[in-house]
Amino acid sequence: MKISYKWLKELVEITETPEEIGKLLTATGLEVEGIEEIESIKGGLQGVVIGEVLTCEKHPEADRLKNTTVDVGLENPLSIVCGAPNVAAGQKVIVATVGAVLYPTGSDQPLVLKKSKIRGSLSEGMICAEDELGLGTSHEGILVLETALPNGTPASEYFGISSDYLIEIGLTPNRADAASHYGVARDLKAVLNRPVQLPSVDAFTIHDNSLPFDVEVKNTEACPRYTGLTISGIKVADSPDWLKQRLAVIGIRSINNIVDITNYICHELGQPMHAFDAEKVTGNKVIVTTVEAGTPFVTLDGQERKLSENDLMICNAGTNGKPEGMCIAGVFGGIASGVTNDTTSIFLESAYFSPVWVRRTAQRFSLKTDSSFRFERGTDPNMPVYALKRAALLIQEIAGGKVSSEITDIYPAPVEDFQVPMSYAHINRLLGKSLDKELIKNILTSLDIQIENETDETFTAIVPPYRVDVQREADVIEEILRIYGFGQVELSESLSSDFLSDFPVNDPEKLKMRAAELLAANGFNEMINNSLTKPEFQALLGESALGNPVKILNYLSEDLSVMRQTMIFSGLEVIAYNSNRRQRDLKLFEFGKTYHEVNGKYVEKERLSVFLTGNIQEESWIAKSKPVEFHDMAGFVGKVLSAMKIREVEKQDADAGIFKHGLTLIYNKKPVVSFGLLNTALTKKLDIKAPVFFADFDWEYLLKQYDSAVQYKEVSKFPEVRRDLSLVVDKKTTFEALRQTAFKTERQLLRSVNVFDVYEGANLEGKKSYSISFTLQDDQQTLTDKVIDKSMQRLIAAYEKEFEALIRK
Repeated sequence: MKISYKWLKELVEITETPEEIGKLLTATGLEVEGIEEIESIKGGLQGVVIGEVLTCEKHPEADRLKNTTVDVGLENPLSIVCGAPNVAAGQKVIVATVGAVLYPTGSDQPLVLKKSKIRGSLSEGMICAEDELGLGTSHEGILVLETALPNGTPASEYFGISSDYLIEIGLTPNRADAASHYGVARDLKAVLNRPVQLPSVDAFTIHDNSLPFDVEVKNTEACPRYTGLTISGIKVADSPDWLKQRLAVIGIRSINNIVDITNYICHELGQPMHAFDAEKVTGNKVIVTTVEAGTPFVTLDGQERKLSENDLMICNAGTNGKPEGMCIAGVFGGIASGVTNDTTSIFLESAYFSPVWVRRTAQRFSLKTDSSFRFERGTDPNMPVYALKRAALLIQEIAGGKVSSEITDIYPAPVEDFQVPMSYAHINRLLGKSLDKELIKNILTSLDIQIENETDETFTAIVPPYRVDVQREADVIEEILRIYGFGQVELSESLSSDFLSDFPVNDPEKLKMRAAELLAANGFNEMINNSLTKPEFQALLGESALGNPVKILNYLSEDLSVMRQTMIFSGLEVIAYNSNRRQRDLKLFEFGKTYHEVNGKYVEKERLSVFLTGNIQEESWIAKSKPVEFHDMAGFVGKVLSAMKIREVEKQDADAGIFKHGLTLIYNKKPVVSFGLLNTALTKKLDIKAPVFFADFDWEYLLKQYDSAVQYKEVSKFPEVRRDLSLVVDKKTTFEALRQTAFKTERQLLRSVNVFDVYEGANLEGKKSYSISFTLQDDQQTLTDKVIDKSMQRLIAAYEKEFEALIRK
């Protein structure tokens, strides 16, 4: 956001330097990113003075050149060769002396004046035309002045050239109210306690109704307010110097006086406007509506764009009753109805468009204009009529003409002020400091926030609709604090409990970094994906415990219309993208959120997803390439759980709707991670042919279970003992069930259980054989055969009872 210091001074009294104003604005939340001195004419016309032509004679060697002598206030006149047809003795002219640096119109390269000889005649300077000074485009002849200023007077003094300061503000998206000089002046008004003075529009007059326009708003959701009027008898021409210079400071190129005025109003008041050539508005009628999808429309940049049914258009009556587009509302004008040098009457538009509609259209066409920048953040619905009158007066002053219609103002449902219940106790609690009630009220009223329903403890803040970011009690309190001054709130112990977050025992970011570094050290790359996804992905998962998808009300495209409920498809899209570019051996992970609607409430969950596909090991001279297997993923899952100090887990089969085969690990009776080989129905949806292994961690739960305390235990001095059992059980019996039974049966001595062989064959119909090893150890003494045998007999008895196991001897 670019602000002119001199322009700002016209709206609010400023005695402070630009640097001091920058500090004040930054303190209020409008961060000033830079301050630059800007000269209204590049180079400032240094070395350019007023001179008087004393003599003018034909050049002896060139028919079109003349030898002149020019008095520029020095002891001796200068000899200058001039080719202008209108140069003559006795004229007051503009002279660039030797050493002057000029920036001619249309050129970025400086022109440095040097003493030279032209066709044998000495030339000690240059008598200048308008374009040579960078003051305009005319090159018909030299500038001839009517002035009594003495010879040698700097040209900058004659033209009133002075410097300005460009203040660059890093405007945050929520501060739409400050996207203008008036908006910035309002903040200075509150901080400096000085009034803001808008230009008066009392002189506005409707001269006649000779050019009435009919206006119809068919979509009041997209256009809650539309105003306009006509002005006849105008003359389109270059803008006056003051207007050109004012716009140039903030980086806007002058086009013509009418367009420049609409740009001026946009940056002065934050109200975008548009002027239509009235003769090009078919039927003298303006219709605000949408058109058929696919309708072509050529914008001011000469590009043809295909409209959709969600693009609001400003149309005329068209032909055969079918409206014809003239402008994409709030975004970009059309080439067919714009103001040209032949325009003599205009229809001037000033409106309030829905931020949602403008943002959606601007995003779809990738158009970022000064108009859309403001409309999509939210403009002031109470500004259009004032802006219309202000613009009309400027047009009459600069381009002539008269107002030739009544003001049309279609505003069926006025936007109400925001009413925010406030409590003095809450204000002081969140500020961390007790402020005087009168001070609070003075700050709020200086921000145009009115006080109603006041009691000793509470009041209602009436917030104007242009403050779209102030709708809650906390927002109003923030307004009080930024004007009062963040630096004036002293640090105290009370702050920690009220509005500074407690430091968690386990820093989530450090734990996340630990897991990320672990995975990166094992060859993984981190992904960062969009949380918006396609609704069709949910259908692939079918009914699940994920809840209902969270739908976006004002989505930009159908492919990004819901929040993701699972991390699966974000990762698969990355795998598909890389696979199509011959990157097939992939190790990927992502920290992110999933979103769910459960019992009418929105729920966010922190997840960690891990993906493996392709080869786990590249081919080399010493080993062949090795495809990713289930146990590779199991190993990485174990490493993450170990880093988070998760040791003993239970296992169960993973969701068959997601995994072809996989496991879900349970910790403290809650799933902590599910991993395995994804079903081909999911991978084929994204045209992925290779197997993909996926792990989905409940990161939020992992963080809660992490214990930063370190416990030490002395290594046992006594040896371990291993005993093996071979048992035949029902085919459906899992090793996990056998393992859990073992630990329930022998709690004291059993250290680990491992399966080292599984056999299924025709001779074991409906059965299978497990060969299992048991590791026993006593921390207090060496185990005897008698104790070991007693433990093993308990295990055998438990297996025979619970699983009807046949113990093979």
